[in-house]
Formats: sequence, structure tokens, C-alpha cells
Amino acid sequence: MKTVIIGGVAGGASAAARLRRLDEQAEIVVLERGDFVSFANCGLPYFIGGEITEQSALTLQTPQSFKARFHVDVRVRSEAVAIDPAAKEVRVRDLADGSEYRERYDALILSPGAAPLIPPLGDVESPRVFTLRNIPDTLAIQSFIKERAPRRAVVVGGGYIGVEMAENLMRAGLEVTVVELADHLIAPLDFDMAADVHAYAETKGLQLLLGRAVKHIADTGSQLQIELDEGSLTADMLLLSVGVRPDTALAADCGIDVNARGAIVVDAAMRTNLPDIYAVGDAVQVTDLVTGEPTFIPLAGPANKQGRIAADNICGLASSYWGTQGSAVLKLFDMTVATTGLSEAAAQRAGLCYDKTYTYSASHAGYYPGGSSMSIKVLWEKGSLRLLGAQIVGFDGVDKRLDVLATALRLGAKVTDLAELELCYAPPFGSAKDPVNMVGFVAENIVTGKVKQFFWHDVADLPRDGSVTLLDVRTDTERARGHIDGFSHIPLDSLRQRLGELPAGKPVYVHCHSGLRSYIACRLLAGHGFTCYNLAGGWRLYEAVTKNRQVPPYICTQCK
Repeated sequence: MKTVIIGGVAGGASAAARLRRLDEQAEIVVLERGDFVSFANCGLPYFIGGEITEQSALTLQTPQSFKARFHVDVRVRSEAVAIDPAAKEVRVRDLADGSEYRERYDALILSPGAAPLIPPLGDVESPRVFTLRNIPDTLAIQSFIKERAPRRAVVVGGGYIGVEMAENLMRAGLEVTVVELADHLIAPLDFDMAADVHAYAETKGLQLLLGRAVKHIADTGSQLQIELDEGSLTADMLLLSVGVRPDTALAADCGIDVNARGAIVVDAAMRTNLPDIYAVGDAVQVTDLVTGEPTFIPLAGPANKQGRIAADNICGLASSYWGTQGSAVLKLFDMTVATTGLSEAAAQRAGLCYDKTYTYSASHAGYYPGGSSMSIKVLWEKGSLRLLGAQIVGFDGVDKRLDVLATALRLGAKVTDLAELELCYAPPFGSAKDPVNMVGFVAENIVTGKVKQFFWHDVADLPRDGSVTLLDVRTDTERARGHIDGFSHIPLDSLRQRLGELPAGKPVYVHCHSGLRSYIACRLLAGHGFTCYNLAGGWRLYEAVTKNRQVPPYICTQCK
């Protein structure tokens, strides 16, 4: 049995290693047009920024190490230029000398990856304009910085790679501006959750131009002139990071089905429409785990799993890939941003009937030093209560909470199941009521009708004519830091004694800093016959979203 794999890195390399573990007698050939067959592409920005200091650390396997450990024939600088499905052959060009030969296969795995989108914006071929896909791209950027000593860089695109590169270009000593067409960074985040990211990034000196489009790039010889839809910028270098496209011309040319975006259509076994041809990684269409709809989500984790699944099926083991949920995490200086499943915008596009909540929890016990708070947004489907998606922005402990939520979503949990999870606890690591448990508690209160919510985007439309009561239950000190227009003020600990100040029979809309004390106020008011609504996420979230500023945490010493 001979398997030829076109493309290495995550999917192809994983498939090759799995094939060998399953079949010691198999003949395995990997064709890689680049110089590196298996490298840490997710680590490339950190090499540019100096966090990773050795280039060798980026190389996970070499042709020699693959041969020694797995007896795999890895051929770098070997480009597959055509596939003949009827003859079961691949035409290969040796890039060292231009010669061509044909390679027979019994099974073929395509792992060509995705290429950066390069829009027609003028001088995009300038030596000052870069994209980031592989180690040669990384070395080109590093060499330019060392040899030309640029002062100013523009990053076009505020997705994961764009934001990571912005940070690492700053670490390399450059002034950096990110230009993003959307109204917020990091597309899988919702705008409200991205507000904290924007404010934090700007405190670190990263300049953001959101909702702006690059119209033209001109290389003047000494710098780049970048024309925007409003105004212009100058820069010494520019990184294009506006997305990727499946690199699938080879597949389409031989009759393999691709979708409108160019992604290869595969079944759950990673089989294409042609016999004995499989495809994996960033080039394939996947099923959205939450909606069940076809989509394109290029991520390293799914690519590795798909390579393993393709190898299983080639070796006769029934194995299926059931979908991608888009779990991802981002480091921005000291901040951590993590997402899984659907954003609220995606849930709306999918036509789902959902509910949501926001919580703001400490990373570990408040009395143990060094903790910080994290902002959590969770969506669930009304009726079934199944988790639809989660987003967390914060510092310490974000990744492990998001991993718990991603696992729960993958296993089909209800949002109320989160209240029952028994998670590790010790003061340095968490709280007895973990942030994930708190999401479950809040959702349970909402689902069972113990509390009604309103949201930051509802505040402007609340009547100020006296038909409802708008109430701020924060302390005097908190109130002095800022308030929402139209809200009267009674601190929570004085509320029972001052109930007579509230008009009977009128709904009460309550807020505190984060939503916790205002929930207590709502339960108190409900016990006295009031209909009460709690501002989810509290004043902190409202202020961050509407005023675009970083709201520092508040320790309520007056509450003790």
C-alpha cells in the first residue's frame, strides 16, 4: 500500500506519522514544495518578536528526522503540479532543477493549506509589503527589520495573525497601527467583548483604525504611502493579514469538488468525490459543529485531527470528523482572548433563537494575591438550553475556563449543566464557585425566571419619563467614578431601608458594577412585589462598550 501526501505542516505530517504507526509495511511519500515539511506556523509571530529566539525551535520535523523515526520518504522542494486520478499518478516537479516525474499512489492525501489573500491594492509586491504563512516569510520580515531598521509598521487586518503580529512588531521596536475594515478586532469576538481588547491595546501603545479600509498602497522608494477611505498613513513596512483562501487549484484541476470559496468538499472520513483521494487541513470545507452547516474554519487543531482520521480510513479503521467549533485563543501582551462556538453575530446570521449572559469573575480566590477578573459571554439556545458559544477576555486563567466551556459545548451540554461541574479548587488557582460555575448559576436564574435581564444596547432606549424606575445600587465611591444618565442612586446596603423612595407598581431597571449586586437587589425588590430587570455585565461592560475605555476593577470596600 502506497500513500502519497501532498503538503506537510499540520495535516499532512500528522497523517504520515499516523499511517506509519498503523502500518509498518506501508510506503509513504510526502511531497512538500517548500523547504520545511513540519514547522510551528502558529509560533512564527513570536520568533519575529523575539519571544522564540532560535529558528531551529520552529522546525518540528526535518526530512531526516521523519525518515529516521517513521521511515517516511519526505521530498522538500517537490511541487505536485497535476493529479491524474484515472492513472492514480501525481506529476511532480523538482524545484531544484525543474525536472518532472510521475509518482504512483494507492491512496492520496491533499494537505495544501491556505494562502494569504492579497487584494489588488497597488504596490503589494513591494519589498516593504509582507504576508506571513511560512518560515521563509518569517525570515524575510526578520531580515528587513534587522537590515532596514524600520520605525513604523502598518498591519492591515485585525484577525488573530494580524493582532499577534502587531504585538510582536511592537516588541521588535516598531510603532504599529492596525487598520481593520470591521468595527472591532478579532472577528470571532462580538463587538461588546472586543471593547476591552481595544481599550487595553491602546494603553499598550498599539494604534487602532477600526471601520477603515485601505484603498491603495504606493511604494515611494523611501517609504509606503497608504491611502485609506478616510485619510492616509505612511509606513516603513506593511503586513497584509486580511484572511486566507484554500490553496486548491491543483485539486480543482483534476475534478475534485470544491465549494464557492474554493475549499475542498469532503465527507466525515475526509474523502473527496474521487476514489482514494482524501483532503485535510486548511484547504477543506468543514461542518460547523453548532449549526450543522458547511463552513471554512482553518485551525491547526482540526487539521491535525483530520490528518489522523484520513490515515485511519486509509488503513481500514472507521473514523469520522464531525465538525469544527472554532475554539481559539490569542495572547495580546498580557491579555488573553479566547472563543469557542458561535458569536452572537453568528447566531443571528444562523437564525437561532438564543439567550445570553455576561459575567465578570475573579481568576482565583479574591483573598489570594495576584488575581485578576475575566469578562465572560455565553450564548445558549432557548428551549433546548444547549451551549452555542462562549467568549472570554481577561488575563490569568482565561484559557482553562474557555477549554472547559469548549469541552462542554463539544459534548452537547446545557448551559445549566455548568452549575454542576466539579472543577479543581485551591486559592492560587480558582474559587470554590469557579467562573464557569458562575455562568451556570446565572443562566439557571435566568432560565427559571428568578431574574430578568436587560443589556447594554437596551439602555439608551429605556424611558426617562418616570414610567419606569432606573436604579444604580453601587456605592457612593463607585458612583463618583461615573454613572449612566437617568439612573437614580441607592446603594444596595441601604435599599431595604429606602424602599419607600421607589414608586410602587413601576418596573425597576437596576445596575451595579458587574451585575452581581444588582441581581441581589432584584431578588430583594421581587420579594417586595416589584418587577425588576438586571443589567447583564453591569456598568463596567456598558462603560467599556459605549465609552471605549478600559474600566479598572473595583474592590467594594464599602460593601464589607
